[in-house]
Amino acid sequence: MIFFWAFVVGGLICVIGQLMFDVLKLTPAHTMATLVVLGAIVDGLYLYEPLVAFAGAGATIPITSFGNALVHGALTELETQGWVGVLTGIFKVTSAGISAAIIFSFLASLVVKPKG
Repeated sequence: MIFFWAFVVGGLICVIGQLMFDVLKLTPAHTMATLVVLGAIVDGLYLYEPLVAFAGAGATIPITSFGNALVHGALTELETQGWVGVLTGIFKVTSAGISAAIIFSFLASLVVKPKG
């Protein structure tokens, strides 16, 4: 049953993104940024962790989980380190993903020649 709910929740997040493209005519960058901010807001309201517990990968794979990771890391470090932890917590949780995006983007730029 966990696969069903992961599919449903992940699919709903993707439907929201697709509707933002089609109905609101947002660009991919605006859509992605909006979904990250929505994930951050939902985590700030302490509602994202129950969603992850319920839907598993359906909530952790979409882009909204990046916003969740940013806020979750900041709030966790705020409790242990104080206000300085807000900045360090963001990078502590997301540094691997950000580093991978930079490295793989660089490698892709070496392989693909853009038309221009």
